[in-house]
Amino acid sequence: MEERQNNATKTISVVMLITLVGKILGLYRDRLLAVHYSTQMEANAFFTASRIPRVFFDAVFASAIAACFIPVFSEYLEKKGKKEAFRFAGSFITIMAVLTASLTLLGMLFPQPLVTLFADYEDPQTTALAISLTRVMFPTFFFSGVAFSLVGVLQAQDHFTAPALMSTLSNLVIIAYFFFFNQSMGIYGLAGAYLVGWLIQGLIQIPPLRRLGYRYRPSWDFRSEGMKKVFVLMAPVMVSTWVQPINLVINSRFGSRLYDGAGVSAMEYSNNLYLVIAGTFILSITNVIFPRLSRLTAGGQQGEFRDTLRQTVRSSLFFVLPMTAGLMVVARPLISFIYGGGAFDEFSLQITSTALVWLSLGMVGYALQNILSRAYFARQDGRTPLVAGAVSIGVNLVLCMVLVQRLEVAGLAISSAVSSTVYALLLLLPLQHRGEAILDGAMGRDVLKMVLATLVMGLATAAMLSGLTTVLPTGKLGELVSLGVCVVFGLLVYFFLTLGLRLSEAKLILSVLKHLRKRG
Repeated sequence: MEERQNNATKTISVVMLITLVGKILGLYRDRLLAVHYSTQMEANAFFTASRIPRVFFDAVFASAIAACFIPVFSEYLEKKGKKEAFRFAGSFITIMAVLTASLTLLGMLFPQPLVTLFADYEDPQTTALAISLTRVMFPTFFFSGVAFSLVGVLQAQDHFTAPALMSTLSNLVIIAYFFFFNQSMGIYGLAGAYLVGWLIQGLIQIPPLRRLGYRYRPSWDFRSEGMKKVFVLMAPVMVSTWVQPINLVINSRFGSRLYDGAGVSAMEYSNNLYLVIAGTFILSITNVIFPRLSRLTAGGQQGEFRDTLRQTVRSSLFFVLPMTAGLMVVARPLISFIYGGGAFDEFSLQITSTALVWLSLGMVGYALQNILSRAYFARQDGRTPLVAGAVSIGVNLVLCMVLVQRLEVAGLAISSAVSSTVYALLLLLPLQHRGEAILDGAMGRDVLKMVLATLVMGLATAAMLSGLTTVLPTGKLGELVSLGVCVVFGLLVYFFLTLGLRLSEAKLILSVLKHLRKRG
């Protein structure tokens, strides 16, 4: 048992490190985009065009791959062996490739209604550019379908390195474009660089698949047992995973009405940074834990399933709560340090940092919804996430209608944060009602201790930031020093507070540090 936990911890650590590198490169990619295009017309049109195929892929096929294919493939591996599992994978990949290719052609032929759905720009030039860029970028839909199907085969067999490297290589391609081609090729060349990056994401999966013995053999078997199970699961799971894509559509449309369309760019920059902070930690955990939960379900090990889920939720809250407070405190200097300069002026800084502050409120909800939804999908239950997702979408839409006109970009970010929190609560409550005891009395008390430590840490870090602002020089160096001091100070305050409150996670960290010191 301890060896399995150590292996899981090691795997999560490696995946998290690789993911972090990819996210940092993604931030640098966004910085280059910000200093060249800021929140101006070309950036707004580009973000709309790049978001459309991504959202449609997430809404239609990401659910089938992540939530339907992996559990069924894992079941094949457990009960029928690799040969039958690989045969099923061949059928699934072929069907996904044909469907995504067909929809890609439709998207390229008819981009205008899609842009109209996502954005309501007052400037017709922005709309026209978004339509043209959408036509160029829609093949990412097909590349995503193939790449993530291959990722599903790898992750179901506990191979996570190549999937984690996807964003790293893709971002390197785009960064190289900014250095060597942007001046001559402009925004259309950037769209082409994104296409090349997505193509590479699929190609890098092939070598590890071959090492695992997988050879793709085209098949069109709709009637196989595995494909029937996928189709049965797909409808409710697909709808339940529409939450984030539909909320992105809602937020994009409301954002296009703010600041002559600059609300789109402000939300995109802030959301990308938010996902680097939250996603590196949370998605590294869920990508590793989901195949494990699927295998535990297939093996009927419900007790171990429940213990794994509870510990994952608890550990995630221990880290995510201080991340939330810390990000809210340092939002402005962080945005200025990463994106500031070039065309990214004071106005862009103000609206983007405001969006980040309020988006951060939804980090706990974002973490829990990602973890708990995987638990439902591992049990091949899509109905509960479906209902929870529908309610959260409604909450986001209503709040946008009420808040955006009054609070502008802050209202947009608050709507998103509240929607994530509602979704997480609606996933947690049924588990509690079934007697899963994800949040029992002892854990509830410990979570309150985490919240208390987080509040104290947030106030102390805000005071530290205020003091540093008066003594440090302006510019990138001052911002870097200020951010570094605040991060280290905040971590130390939170660690010693949780250690004093006798939280087991803090004791574990102390034990690891002592062990490393002895080895050193």
